[in-house]
Amino acid sequence: MPPVITNNYKATRHIYTVSEITRDIKIILENTFAEVWVEGEVSNFRSSLSGHFYFSLKDEFAILTAVVFSRTAQEIKFKLKDGLKVICFGRIEVYGLHGRYQLIIEKIEPKGIGALQLALEQLKEKLEKEGFFRLEHKRPLPYLPGKIGIITSLHGAAIKDILKVLERRFRDIQIIINPVRVQGEGAKEEISQAIKDFNCFNQTLPPQERIEVIIITRGGGSTEDLWAFNEEIVARTIYQSKIPVISAVGHERDVTIADLVADSRAATPSVAAEMVIPKKEDLKERLGILSQRLKGACLDILENFQVTLEGLGHRLMRANPGIKLEEYLSKLKDLSRQMYVHIGHFIELKKSAFLGLVEKFTSLNPLNILARGYSITFKLPEGKILKEVKGIKAGDYIRTRLYEGEFTSKVEKLLDGRNKI
Repeated sequence: MPPVITNNYKATRHIYTVSEITRDIKIILENTFAEVWVEGEVSNFRSSLSGHFYFSLKDEFAILTAVVFSRTAQEIKFKLKDGLKVICFGRIEVYGLHGRYQLIIEKIEPKGIGALQLALEQLKEKLEKEGFFRLEHKRPLPYLPGKIGIITSLHGAAIKDILKVLERRFRDIQIIINPVRVQGEGAKEEISQAIKDFNCFNQTLPPQERIEVIIITRGGGSTEDLWAFNEEIVARTIYQSKIPVISAVGHERDVTIADLVADSRAATPSVAAEMVIPKKEDLKERLGILSQRLKGACLDILENFQVTLEGLGHRLMRANPGIKLEEYLSKLKDLSRQMYVHIGHFIELKKSAFLGLVEKFTSLNPLNILARGYSITFKLPEGKILKEVKGIKAGDYIRTRLYEGEFTSKVEKLLDGRNKI
């Protein structure tokens, strides 16, 4: 007998409200994925003012919205950014108002590399770009400082090692210890503040009483134990310190950010003490060597001064004012005699030339011509010399100059040059 089809589905159906279906989905998802590890690539990363991180986790085929609340975000050592592949632990939460689900992340670590190692590499890259590791920023350590500041824990082996070395090498050094936590919560803040305290303390002291070098140190440990010395706040405080800083953190194989930023790095706390204070015996030996070298140099200088002094003495004798005066007087007498001879010759030459000119002027003197019987006649009143009779007429007055004396006469008659007187 064939089955009978009826329309009774309306009597058995259940109609959900949106809130009911969302609630049931929320219960199913949150109970099913209360603890889940998710692998994916960070995408669309952003951080809010409240400190929350928002981003998406994606793979080749899907995208999952994720949230890291500020309390968890503060514990993340590395920097989240787009493209970073991570492994996250958390729970799925459904946001009923919008009908969306998202992953609430409680732990996160980079895929393929430890979180601390990635954080270390990211901070190294950041500080290197800012020039924190450049050699030109490294300051030389003072030689035999009178006062040393040490930042470390009072309960660790590091301070004991340093004090033992300093006691053995040089007891007269003044040491100031600023005790801090060197690992765990609050360590980075205490280390940073201790560096600032030493720098502020120096500003209250005269130069001769100031701390001349700071040693930041702790013994060995795991990467997590040493992490306070890889924090950015510590690196920046070391970089800004006015006092030279030695970083002696962990063992030789351990290299922290503090080691890279500090002015000098010591492989161990004991090596830091050896770097800053030489052995007293070595200083004595060095002082003896320098003393001998100084003595030899002084003797050489004295010998050179003696040779120079003798040379100056000879030069002074040659430059004796009395001797020089006699030489100058002798030269002056010679020059005086030469001057008299030259002046005499000069006068004779000038006298001879003068007499020649006098004789020449005398021969040309008109009065000498008159002495031979000649005379000169002037027409009056203008006094013009007469060379011919054309210039006068009968009745004119003339003046005649003889060698001795002259007379005035009146023209009675004129005769030309062919008539004889």
